[in-house]
Amino acid sequence: MIALIQRVSEAGVHIHSDSVGQISQGILLLLGVEREDNQKHAEKLLHKVLNYRIFADTQGKMNLSLSDIQGGLLIVPQFTLPADTRKGARPSFTSAAPPNQAESLFEYFCQHAKQAHQPIATGKFGADMQVSLINDGPVTFWLQV
Repeated sequence: MIALIQRVSEAGVHIHSDSVGQISQGILLLLGVEREDNQKHAEKLLHKVLNYRIFADTQGKMNLSLSDIQGGLLIVPQFTLPADTRKGARPSFTSAAPPNQAESLFEYFCQHAKQAHQPIATGKFGADMQVSLINDGPVTFWLQV
């Protein structure tokens, strides 16, 4: 699984002008699922996201996690993250999980996130979404398990 995480002051996702998820300070997580991914990968990645120290402490150093600051987590499915872009001018999606597997693991990830942390907001798998954010820093990391 792949997570592109961004530390945000605020973030939201809309579908056809309707707000389906919004957070204030926290993490916007774009989640990509690869063919070989399973529930263990989802659990490991969620633990890493919740505990990754990307928020400033009182000295201004990145020593606090999302759990530490009790910030929001906005999880958005992103099927393009596993794309192979090494050749040519068109991405290959052969390493991406098929839609039914990807949706199942996305839902599993979100369900476990809601049990482990609040507040949680999500996008909708397979929907055409508009994502807005204010990246704080900017701070952006690519996490993979």
